[in-house]
Amino acid sequence: MTVYIDPPTWPGHGRLWSHLVSDTSFAELHAFAERLGVPRRAFERDHYDLPSHRYLDAVAAGAVEVGSKELVRRLTAAGLRRPKGRAR
Repeated sequence: MTVYIDPPTWPGHGRLWSHLVSDTSFAELHAFAERLGVPRRAFERDHYDLPSHRYLDAVAAGAVEVGSKELVRRLTAAGLRRPKGRAR
């Protein structure tokens, strides 16, 4: 039962973003995001987009820092990956 976060290196809307994922369930991920005060609209398919200024908040709350490739590997291994363009 772990939530992971990658570095804020993804550009969009004039800022940098991280991805927040769970290796257990979407329920765990939604509960973690709710505790952080992250709005549900930040959830996209299989992850939350988190702006760079919230990165350390997520880590302080227990998110484990991993690289982007490792984050995707763990998400895929958990069976929770939902790539763009695939209905589910």
